[in-house]
Amino acid sequence: MEDMKKSVERAEILVEALPYIRRFFNKTIVIKYGGHAMVDEELKDNFARDVVMMKYIGIHPVVVHGGGPQIGSLLKKLGKESKFIQGMRVTDEETMDIVEMVLVGKVNKEIVGLINRHGGQAVGLSGKDANLIRAEKYYLSAEKLKETPPEIIDIGLVGKVKEINAALIVSLLADGVIPVIAPTGVGDGGETYNINADLVAGAVAAALAAEKLILLTDVPGVLDRDKTLIHAMDRERTRRMIDEGTIAGGMFPKVKCCLKALKAGVKKAHIVDGRLKHTILLEMFTDQGIGTEIVL
Repeated sequence: MEDMKKSVERAEILVEALPYIRRFFNKTIVIKYGGHAMVDEELKDNFARDVVMMKYIGIHPVVVHGGGPQIGSLLKKLGKESKFIQGMRVTDEETMDIVEMVLVGKVNKEIVGLINRHGGQAVGLSGKDANLIRAEKYYLSAEKLKETPPEIIDIGLVGKVKEINAALIVSLLADGVIPVIAPTGVGDGGETYNINADLVAGAVAAALAAEKLILLTDVPGVLDRDKTLIHAMDRERTRRMIDEGTIAGGMFPKVKCCLKALKAGVKKAHIVDGRLKHTILLEMFTDQGIGTEIVL
């Protein structure tokens, strides 16, 4: 009797998911994969299976991955300090070589291998492949005293997205392939740029007019001043929290890319806890969802 009860509960979960499966059928979902979900072996395996499941039920997932912990770990082994300003990694030429080696040569291929092992057809890409991500140098600005111009901060070979070759991604999706994208871009002179993975994910989602942009992180979502999870927020509230300094550090580029993607036509953006098993499925296919939903 207990076994039958569990079977009924599983069936009810499937029934709850049905309207969402129907809603997202043939839609493109861009997922930024990063944080603890890329380090824990069980979570890595769950993520790959979830992405394959999405593909098999008629959804088109596009994965953009980070690799901060892996880059930081190798830099530490090599005796090189990691430095961040406003949540962005300062990247000199030596660091850029390490970033490209870790992101493109190691992390990207591991993700592709996991997805393929679970029955998907994944292809790894960097910004250099068919000029997928055209980039230009990115400068930070820091506000100084009132009525003085902001300070311009050079953080090295850090780029911002200039253009996404959406046609390449669309072609791969049409062939049943799951694109897995490393966040490195190529400049007009062929130089390689390290680009924040959240910003790349937002730009890819915008270029594809994706249904959803989902960012995996190591916190439950966007938190207010009392460290309470905000389940849903609009652009006005988001900008107010940025001005107040409530949204800062590593969360700032995540929220910024969500707003930019929404403005470009992406329907909804979500910041969710990648430390939870099946976090993408919980967000997409349950009535309650998880994390923070951002809309215009």
